Amino acid sequence: MEFKLSEEQELFVAGVRELMTRENWEAYFAECDDKHEYPIRWVKELADLGIDTMTLPEEHGGMGADMVTLAAIWEELGRHGAPTYVLFHLPGFNTILHWGTQEQIDKIFEYRGTGKQMWNSAITEPSAGSDVGSLKTTYQRRDGKIYLNGQKCFITSAANSPFLVVMARDADAEGAVYSEFFVDMSKPGIKMNKLDKLGLRMDSCCELSFDNVELEEKDFFGEEGNGFNRVKEEFDAERWLVACTNYGVALCAFEDAAKYANQRVQFGETIGRTQLIQEKFAHMSMKLNAMKNMIFEAAWKCDNGNMTSGDSAMCKYFCANMAFEVVDDAMQVLGGIGVTGHRVGRFWRDLRVDRLSGGSDEMQILTLGREVLKRYR
Repeated sequence: MEFKLSEEQELFVAGVRELMTRENWEAYFAECDDKHEYPIRWVKELADLGIDTMTLPEEHGGMGADMVTLAAIWEELGRHGAPTYVLFHLPGFNTILHWGTQEQIDKIFEYRGTGKQMWNSAITEPSAGSDVGSLKTTYQRRDGKIYLNGQKCFITSAANSPFLVVMARDADAEGAVYSEFFVDMSKPGIKMNKLDKLGLRMDSCCELSFDNVELEEKDFFGEEGNGFNRVKEEFDAERWLVACTNYGVALCAFEDAAKYANQRVQFGETIGRTQLIQEKFAHMSMKLNAMKNMIFEAAWKCDNGNMTSGDSAMCKYFCANMAFEVVDDAMQVLGGIGVTGHRVGRFWRDLRVDRLSGGSDEMQILTLGREVLKRYR
C-alpha cells in the first residue's frame, strides 16, 4: 500500500496542525478533564474545518473522505494531545444516513457544524456487557404504542446527547428478537445517573433506566430484529477509532518525553545520553511504528472493502496495550513532572479505560482468534 498522503490530504492535515498550534489547547483540555466537561469549544473549531462531516458523501454536504484520511487527521490531532475519544460520534452521521428514517436523519443533521454531541448507542446493561445476548431491557406493544423498560449502564455520551439508539428485546416474541430504537432523551420515564470515571473524563458515562417509555413504530432504528447485525458493524468502526486515538496519544507522550530527555541534565549530561533511557525510546519507537502500520493498513482495507472484525479487534487490542506501555515509559522518563500535572498522566488514565470500553481486551482476543482460524477451515 502507498503511505504517501495526497496533496488534498496533506492540506487537510496542515489545517488541523494550524488549529492545534494556534493556542495552548492543553490548558483548555486540562480544565475540561478536571471538571468532567465536554470540550465543546474545541470540537466546534473542528466542525468549522469540516471534520464532523468529512466522511459524509458530497451529495449530503460532506467531503467523501476515506478512512486513510481520517487516520491521518486522528494522528495529527493525537500528537498535539487532543482528546479524540470525544469525537467518536462524528462519523455517526454515516450510520444515521444508512440506517435511520428520514425523520431521524433530519433530527441528527440539524447538529452539523455545531460541535455538539448528537447520539450514541445504549447497549450495555448491569448483567450484559460482552455477553450482549443476555440483554434484559424489553419493548412491548400495547394499544398502538411501544413501551420500553429496563436499565443500561456505562453509556458513553449519554449526559449530553439528545438522542440514544437503545437496544432491547421483544418481550412477546417466542425467540430472542433484538431491535433498536431511536429514543428522544427528553421523554418521560427516563432517569439518568452520571458515573465518575478514572479516565476519558471529557465524555460522560451514565446509568440509565427506562420506565414505560412510550415509543411509536416510527422510532425503530433500522429493521425490527436486526439489532445485533447493525451493532456488529458499529463495533468494528468504533474499535478501529479507539486504536487511532490510542496511537495518537502515545505519539504525543513519546515526543514530549523525547524533548524532555534531550533537555534534562543529571550527573553532568542529558538523560537522553544514557543507555537505559535510549533503550526505552528504542522500544517505544518500535511499538509506535507497529501501531501506525496496523492502523493505516486496516484503514486501507476498509476503503477497499476488505476490513474484517478481526482487523478492528487486532487494532484495538494491540494499540490499547502498546500505547499504554509507551505512555507508561514516557511517564518514567518525565519522572516527577509526569505524575504532577503533565498531560501524560491524563493519557495514562484514559488508556487504562480503553482496555475495557468498546469491548474488553479479552473479547478482542476471542474475536481475532476466531477470525484467524476461519481462514484455514
